[in-house]
Amino acid sequence: MVAGTLYTYPDNFRAQKALIAAKYSGADLTVAKDFVFGETNKSADFLKKFPLGKVPAFEGKDGTLLTESNAIAYYVGNDELRGAGVEDRAAVVQWMCWADSDVLPASCTWTFPCMGIMQYNKGQTDRAKEDVKKALEYLNTHLLTKTFLVGERISLADISVCCTMLSLFKLVLDPAFRNPYGNVTRWFTTVVNQPNVKAVLGDTVLCTKMAEFDSKKYAEFSGKGGDAGKKDKKKGDAKPAEAKPKKEEKKKEEPADDEPAMAPKKKDPLDELPSGTKFNMEDWKRFYSNNDEDDSIKWFWEHFDPEHYSIWRGDYKYNDELTMVFMSCNLMGGMIQRLEKLKKNAFASCCLFGEDNNSTISGIWVFKGQELAFELCEDWQIDYSSYAWEKLDPATDNTKALVKQYFKWEGEDKEGRKFNQGKILK
Repeated sequence: MVAGTLYTYPDNFRAQKALIAAKYSGADLTVAKDFVFGETNKSADFLKKFPLGKVPAFEGKDGTLLTESNAIAYYVGNDELRGAGVEDRAAVVQWMCWADSDVLPASCTWTFPCMGIMQYNKGQTDRAKEDVKKALEYLNTHLLTKTFLVGERISLADISVCCTMLSLFKLVLDPAFRNPYGNVTRWFTTVVNQPNVKAVLGDTVLCTKMAEFDSKKYAEFSGKGGDAGKKDKKKGDAKPAEAKPKKEEKKKEEPADDEPAMAPKKKDPLDELPSGTKFNMEDWKRFYSNNDEDDSIKWFWEHFDPEHYSIWRGDYKYNDELTMVFMSCNLMGGMIQRLEKLKKNAFASCCLFGEDNNSTISGIWVFKGQELAFELCEDWQIDYSSYAWEKLDPATDNTKALVKQYFKWEGEDKEGRKFNQGKILK
């Protein structure tokens, strides 16, 4: 019997897939009680086992180490969940991949602003709603004559798709929105009320009123709300800071001779460059987040300052190695996530064109200054060497066309592959 420890933060839908699978298979899966997101997964001991620092992560009692929630759920599950034969197993994997590629990006774009995790962008949210509709239509047709996605019993396909859709059904799919998709609602409520699923998820209450962007929550989560914005260690949640009794001030001690002094904070090389008065990066990001793309692009060119800012195109060098769409999106998202310290003076729209096993990645980047920002600081050199970089002339029609295409997330790449998904650094 499979036995091991699952490292995750509370209410992580990715981890819930594995926990549900373990309930069905009888696997002895224990959630690490002392895990703190952002601390435990950055520790030396954790990174030695899981170099990417990703969660959920699984450590088996036999030494097996796994990341990626679908892989963990597949491993801790049983043959009944994986599928009865080769065809069913392939279908199960197909649905798990579909949930990550067709449902998850749109779900995050729509629901994260409602949770205060991400800034609201009207254009992106509207597009996400349409993507959710397409996914629900596809699912609704498939379920017209079926109780479960694969076979006659619940499988990892149902568990994976259900968990990926949890936030949609709980936050934004109100009765009017989900009304045309009765088969999907019937299937979803069937799955979440299975005893083994309910043991992990608890009672699942469907949305009665569509949630909207909560600017207060976002201010708290992003640290803009003062003491009220101190983050809980649980990813995606924020809680008010508790009043603490004043402590008696201690005299600041100098480090002992055998203790290293704290290293000085590194300066941002872009902060030292002149900013000009015409283009303000924060104003641009705020406008782009809260207005339609056409208005945003117009604003960009009306305010862009070519003397103090530059525009670059980055094309991924190893597109022939790209496979599944969701993995390529994780590649883009991982780079952006690790460039947190750069975004103060930079903006980027990165796009994936194509489909599974036939895709390309490229992006349009805007930096303060005239140099390629990555080369100014070693902390920013995250995957940048995997891209071919070209400085663009902002005065040309070709650059204006590229900016429009990438900022609007539309069009095709050089080989005619259609836009699939995008990521924004802001």
